[in-house]
Amino acid sequence: MKGGNVVRFWGRQFTLALVALLFTSIVFWYCEKNPLLTSLLSTQDQFIMQSSEFLVVEPADSSLSLKSEEDNTSNEYSNNGITEVTNTENRANDFGGYETNVTDTFLPRRKEENHILASGFQKEACNYAKGKWVPDSKHPLYSGLGCKQWLSDMWACRLTQRTDFSYEGYRWQPEKCEMPDFEGSNFLKRMQDKTIAFIGDSLGRQQFQSLMCMVTGGKGRPEVEDVGWKYGLVTPRGAVRPDGWAFRLPNTNTTILYYWSATLCGIEPLNAADPATEFAMHLDQPPAFLITYLDQFDVVILNTGHHWNRGKINANKWVMHVNGMPVRDRKLAALGNAKNFTAYSIARWFDRQIKFRPQLQVFFRTISPRHFSNGEWNTGGRCENTIPLTKGSEIWQDESSDPVVGGAVKGTNVRILDITAISELRDEAHISHYSLKASVGVNDCLHWCLPGIPDTWNEILAAQL
Repeated sequence: MKGGNVVRFWGRQFTLALVALLFTSIVFWYCEKNPLLTSLLSTQDQFIMQSSEFLVVEPADSSLSLKSEEDNTSNEYSNNGITEVTNTENRANDFGGYETNVTDTFLPRRKEENHILASGFQKEACNYAKGKWVPDSKHPLYSGLGCKQWLSDMWACRLTQRTDFSYEGYRWQPEKCEMPDFEGSNFLKRMQDKTIAFIGDSLGRQQFQSLMCMVTGGKGRPEVEDVGWKYGLVTPRGAVRPDGWAFRLPNTNTTILYYWSATLCGIEPLNAADPATEFAMHLDQPPAFLITYLDQFDVVILNTGHHWNRGKINANKWVMHVNGMPVRDRKLAALGNAKNFTAYSIARWFDRQIKFRPQLQVFFRTISPRHFSNGEWNTGGRCENTIPLTKGSEIWQDESSDPVVGGAVKGTNVRILDITAISELRDEAHISHYSLKASVGVNDCLHWCLPGIPDTWNEILAAQL
């Protein structure tokens, strides 16, 4: 009898162990099939649990902000609560006072995020961010003198005193895969009856203008229809410009638009009747423009980064909100954490939308690097190199140089458009001191000459579509 009891005891133990093993296997299988399972927790709670693993790094002089990224003239640009204050009494908000260098301001990755592939998906065949710059006689893809219908004069370096344009003659060659030559008419045929929307800051506007020049070959196209009014993109009374632009190319019924959203979060006045009101900066909500018009979009390209500094937020009277209430948590209110939280929020919002709109393709573009050396924009910082690829020509890393965006898209159907590392090698291609409207001694080492590096971003985008 004692021996029988022992056998029955171990039999029960074996059965329980087998059941536990089977249950664990089912859980792991289900999590693999549902990568967003863990995100069912509230985004804020999940973020706060993770935030202790992040090191918040803010600019040494957090009072610095930037002048209007669109030009160097004195004006006030009011755009959904985004005010570009550029008068002489607000030099702290002048042209180039961005956050510190990319590598200084990104939050360190958590251990489990150390292997984010630049493609955004572990199984994607081609990592377009890995490869090298090579000379190419087919570039540039359009003329910086001819694309006047779409290209802003301030970014057309052929109109300035610059004399060296060797930066135009290169293309990006990904490793182990061919990136097809961009041909405007073919691209438009692929995008027939589709709408492409760029949502972001002035670097997003550069990419938008670049694509307009690329699909038209830089030629005048009087048949192209301005359809900004269909998206509420009209110049408000007293404003310098609209919140964005939209153009329809009639031959293929393709619409390409740009909407200004510097932080990719919802911004609304706290008291619309008060001209001096503060604005709620809803870190957990997308811009109202996206909520209103997303059903009409087929491709969305997001970007943010250079407006996340204290000077900019204070000058625009932005007050961070989450769940409809002002942020009281000091850890979340830190700029690095707030930017990271917003990136995660917008990526997961889009992931939910994609489930109901399977035709929608969303790309989160990584941050465009800045190349100020020996100072900042207002302390003698310059970018005077004109020799291509002095920083090297190759990128072989697997992970993205922008862990904020890389981490935000991980586990979602939002794809990463990884341009940071490849653009970091191209310090000779900025507008520098050649800007038509720059103040004496001010260098633009953030924006790019066009034709130029944003064309490559669009070539990679076209290859990934």
